[in-house]
Amino acid sequence: MARGGGVAVAMAVAVAAVVLLLHPAASAAAAGPKKVATAARKEDIPYIRCQVCERIAREISAQVAKKQQALPATKKVPEIEIIEIAENVCNLKKQEADWMLKIDIVEKGDKLEVMGYADTDVAEFVYKKKPSADQLVKFLCKDLSEACVVDPPPVPKVRIFSS
Repeated sequence: MARGGGVAVAMAVAVAAVVLLLHPAASAAAAGPKKVATAARKEDIPYIRCQVCERIAREISAQVAKKQQALPATKKVPEIEIIEIAENVCNLKKQEADWMLKIDIVEKGDKLEVMGYADTDVAEFVYKKKPSADQLVKFLCKDLSEACVVDPPPVPKVRIFSS
């Protein structure tokens, strides 16, 4: 479990970054109490944790694949470059995290959907195993972080801002 501890913390940071990124603080301050929520909030984390984890895993996989395509077929992406991707995929100051600027969270029935921080364990797994995106999702979101082990709770019918 100690091995996945860094991933769990990084996952929480990533989810928090997504929530903060999508949370319009200015409109919340102007809106007053008990307005219908239109953006992600800390309270949304249990509902989106698994999807954010899956998105991170797929993003790491895609970025490594893109680097691999730029290399000759006989070369492998250096492990240090995979580590950089894994470390930066949730750092909004880095290009590897640009995917966060392209997602949105929407209600769909009684669920929230993520539309459109990994550590060296993930980089080592990618470097040694060359997993598919689905294999990386399973490794990161079920084996290491357990973000997708249980289904998220249903989203309450009434979601309100608390001031």
